Amino acid sequence: MVPASAAEPVPGSSAEIEAIIDGMSVDEKIGQLIWNHVYGSSADDATYATQNSGRYGAGITTPAQVVEKYHLGGVLYFAWAGNTASPQATATLSNGLQQAALDADPGIPLAITIDQEGGRVARLTAPATVLPSTMALGATFDEALARAHGEILGSEMGAVGVNVDFAPVLDVNTNPANPVIADRSMGEDPETVARLGAAQIEGIQAYDVAAAAKHFPGHGDTAVDSHTGLPIVTYDRATLDQHLIPFEAAIDADIDMVMTAHMIVEAIDPELPGTLSPKVLTELLREEMGFDGLIVTDSLGMAALRLVEGEDGEPLDDADIAAMAIMAGADVLLNPPNMDATIAGVKGALADGRITEDRLDASVRRILEWKVERGVWADPMVDVDAVMDVVGNDEHLAAADEIAERAVTLLRNDDDLLPLDPEEDSVLMVGAGSGWPELMGPMLAERGFTVTEDYEDGTSPSEEYRARAVAAAPDHDVVVFTSNNATGNAAQQAMVAALAETGTPVVVVATQHPYDVSVFPDADAVLNTYGFTTTSFHGAVAALTGDVNPSGRLPVNVPEADGSGVLFPLGFGLRYVIEVTPTAVAFTDEPGTAQDTFTIPETEGVEYVIGGEPVEAGTYPGTGTVAVTARAVEGYALTDGAVATWTHTFDATAPTEPPTDGPTEPPTDGPTEPPTDGPTEPPTDGPTEPPTTAPPPTDDPSGRPDPSGRPDPAGPPPRGGNLPSTGVESTGLLAGGALLLAIGALLATRRRLTSR
Repeated sequence: MVPASAAEPVPGSSAEIEAIIDGMSVDEKIGQLIWNHVYGSSADDATYATQNSGRYGAGITTPAQVVEKYHLGGVLYFAWAGNTASPQATATLSNGLQQAALDADPGIPLAITIDQEGGRVARLTAPATVLPSTMALGATFDEALARAHGEILGSEMGAVGVNVDFAPVLDVNTNPANPVIADRSMGEDPETVARLGAAQIEGIQAYDVAAAAKHFPGHGDTAVDSHTGLPIVTYDRATLDQHLIPFEAAIDADIDMVMTAHMIVEAIDPELPGTLSPKVLTELLREEMGFDGLIVTDSLGMAALRLVEGEDGEPLDDADIAAMAIMAGADVLLNPPNMDATIAGVKGALADGRITEDRLDASVRRILEWKVERGVWADPMVDVDAVMDVVGNDEHLAAADEIAERAVTLLRNDDDLLPLDPEEDSVLMVGAGSGWPELMGPMLAERGFTVTEDYEDGTSPSEEYRARAVAAAPDHDVVVFTSNNATGNAAQQAMVAALAETGTPVVVVATQHPYDVSVFPDADAVLNTYGFTTTSFHGAVAALTGDVNPSGRLPVNVPEADGSGVLFPLGFGLRYVIEVTPTAVAFTDEPGTAQDTFTIPETEGVEYVIGGEPVEAGTYPGTGTVAVTARAVEGYALTDGAVATWTHTFDATAPTEPPTDGPTEPPTDGPTEPPTDGPTEPPTDGPTEPPTTAPPPTDDPSGRPDPSGRPDPAGPPPRGGNLPSTGVESTGLLAGGALLLAIGALLATRRRLTSR
């Protein structure tokens, strides 16, 4: 582990932070606001010298040199930039970059950031934990799994030196044509997204890794990808408020950061996208919603911002964009493509008064305060030797598999085609190349299926590929086809239709968008995985084979193919009907005792009911008449002819005379009279006459049947039964009272013998 040598000690007060800001140059302040990517797998790696010098200037060949030249406040990791070659390499890079920042002016550690959402947006892959997509998480509707998902992200990113994860995605995906969010969203219901998002935030930030809610004020109803175009939404403020619900929950969950969206929300600002709009970032997010954390722009290299016209009628350039983002309220300029132009733009706005130095200082202050509060300043280094104790450990892998299994959503299963039987069903494995069928085929073979695999690259199956698959289909029991965003792909639709015409049953595994089922009316079975990672396919195979009963539910509404209505509503999901035979209820009835019981067994797929109410497995005291009925829970059915009702009437709980197999006289080794250490007469402080109504026995025997027939939830009654009658009337005679005491003592001795 690289030791930290900071030029600036950790500030312990607001005054110390102010002193640091006062001592910084304008370039150093602007540098704190810029978080950019660097090329290389270690701080001094010159392998990507061409890329680094091309982006950052002649002579800048290593990541450390980029940090030093621009006084960067943070860096952003990408796989294509060589930053995530392995978890250990990433941790080494993090330590090296932190040391470079500490050794240079102003000696402030870095925000080290990444987009690690799960699913298809993950920069660090295996051997790190490959998590299912955010929408897969939404299909579980489970807050505990959402928190576990977040904890895996937080712990694994923290282990490699990342202290900011740009997750979770809190966009509410209400537009099935959304080209950029879709399976990155938790779903269509704002309250569900809010609930799961807050749990995920808590999980991430529990490991001192900042979470960042994105993309504010909500990218879920767009039909344009802001990487390539400028999305515009025209809905009213009431609709916008629904999209804001998850962000409000994130603020309530004390999220560190919010990331902006490069999109125009006409209800707030019809002219400027959120990233550049004071109405969106300052008036809505800061003032109306009360967010006081860091506002981070989405990547400034995306095309959307360059489609905005400036006051001169020309498209905005990098200098304009940087200045306008700060003026709008942003604290962090993420990934600007031209560093020199970005810095020049901010300086120009400072010079002409569009940005005051106080405004610049406000963002610097928030950044420095965050670095102190999140522990970045005090402990910027990580232990490289300990990385693999955390990253991809068995517990994390098992949790990822559980999420994938719980997410799989069965939408169609004609004639109970699924689950498949590896001992009987041979499989033809095909699919769109973008659906990665080559990951699934070997898994089915491992599970014991005879599998014929035929694959082709690309998103649109060719006519030749389709013809091969159609020719091979009749030789197999089932065809498994992986689709990917098929609602906009005629070739995928045509291939599934042609395969269905062969008469061989077709199973479609929709690997990304949940809407594919609408364009596959001829498929015999359709299930959604919400992703095409190995983990997602693990869940698919488990469901196809019946190792798990699909329990996922649609987190969105699936419209008809022509948009005329809803094909499958939010929350829909089928389960396999599994036949189960109830285990019999056991009755223990011993005549003449009060120890009668009945036992409710524990049987998977069966619940037992008494009086219309479910009863947990266990043993209960038996009194009166007990009637128990078994019924199947969701996803199960009782086997035809199975016994499902049991009724038993218990005998009286105690005899009227002592049992004949017990002694009729007190044993000779016991006293025949009441013990001498107890009073032979009633105590003087009590009544000298017996009460006019006989009190209940002090040990509260419960020999009488409960008229309800239900077991006592408090457990079995006390040991023993009712005392036999003495034949003495409680009329108040003193002699009768004395006789009653004597006989009571005698019978108490007998009772101890007969009640064991």
